[in-house]
Amino acid sequence: MFDDLKGKRVLITGSSQGIGLAVARAFAAHGAKVGLNGRHAPEGLDTLLQTLRATGEAEFFAADLATTAQCERLVAEFVRRFGGIDVLVNNAGALVGRKQLPDIDDAFYEAVCDVNMRSALMCTKFALPHLRASAQASGETAAVISTSSIAGHLGGGPGAGLYGAAKAWLNAENKNWVSYHTQDRIRFNIVSPGVVDTAFHADKGPEVRAAIAQEIPMGRFATADEMAPAYLFFASHACSGYITGQILDVNGGQYMH
Repeated sequence: MFDDLKGKRVLITGSSQGIGLAVARAFAAHGAKVGLNGRHAPEGLDTLLQTLRATGEAEFFAADLATTAQCERLVAEFVRRFGGIDVLVNNAGALVGRKQLPDIDDAFYEAVCDVNMRSALMCTKFALPHLRASAQASGETAAVISTSSIAGHLGGGPGAGLYGAAKAWLNAENKNWVSYHTQDRIRFNIVSPGVVDTAFHADKGPEVRAAIAQEIPMGRFATADEMAPAYLFFASHACSGYITGQILDVNGGQYMH
């Protein structure tokens, strides 16, 4: 179904674990050339790369995308390795911590906004000329896929209002990119996960997890692997060549438009 992803050069930020890693595995399984990223090399990196290289190409690029300079360096290193970019996945993000409004200070504000907003903004900025060149050379569309969250719709849980606001910003910023860069033959779409069983929710005990699951029509947390096909769909020109500016909610029915 995703045959046109073979050989595509895909940079996935924040892909050393969780959803990002599941997405990297899925692209590699379809023969893509995948760039993984994290602040530090994950445990077992050599084994992971060996597995991914069984069906595609893969490299790991360490970069802390909370800074503009590191975003620029990541894109440059990926392009040096693979010769360009066909697909950018802005997956880097973090809750950082839980603070209610009276406890939010400048340092916390900057930490949340840098990792969730600056990373996507600046990686997209520096990738833009390479995505434009990809589309011109291939005759197909290039793709930017960003990871939002159900929190962007609902405002975030306890102490996560700033995180939810950052994701809502990403949803709005995506619309701006569509308005001004569609003529470059680049498509911009968003995958918005619900509650996914990753380290993001590791701080929740069994009772809290059960209570959250009861609020989800499908009655359970999602797995990271269940998120990955949405990214493949948006990356594939054959599947979504006329789709841009959309938010695909993958949340088991927890939030419905």
